[in-house]
Amino acid sequence: MNETLIFILKYATDIVATLLLIRFLLQLTQADFYNPVSQGILKICTPITTPLEKLIPTMGRFNLAVLAAAILVKWSFFVIIAAANGLLSASIFAFLALAAFELLRTLITVYFYGVFILVIFSWVGTPPHPAARLIGQVILPYTNIFRRFIPPLGMIDISPMVAIFTLMIIRAQILPIIAMQIRPLLM
Repeated sequence: MNETLIFILKYATDIVATLLLIRFLLQLTQADFYNPVSQGILKICTPITTPLEKLIPTMGRFNLAVLAAAILVKWSFFVIIAAANGLLSASIFAFLALAAFELLRTLITVYFYGVFILVIFSWVGTPPHPAARLIGQVILPYTNIFRRFIPPLGMIDISPMVAIFTLMIIRAQILPIIAMQIRPLLM
């Protein structure tokens, strides 16, 4: 398969899976449904999630259909690449574990950059843009976990720094361990 085509396919599936993951997070954190950015994400994701929502129930704030759609989008990329290389075999379902792992990596990246953006907003002032409010609504529940245990030092709140360091540790230490557990499934 042509490398350019693989590149385009990978980034197209990554963008769609990331939008689905953000849609999942919007519902999980109960972000403003009427926010224009939220509405755009919902409208983009609806054609993908509607068929799955009929099959997979929502459990409280966990929209499992959207999460399954994100995993299936990532999975479809791996299946297409394997089929194009003639490596399609019984391990096709092992690609589901790889897709879930890649989605976990994307989740960590979304939160990493979200916390970073909130830190910058705290320095320069939060703009009145709907996307800025939406980022705060999605990311603040994560940073509030650290705020409960780490009080501000005067006017300096170091909890976002601890939240970023936690994500960096997860990415550098825990994700490689999970990857080593998935690797034998793909052989």
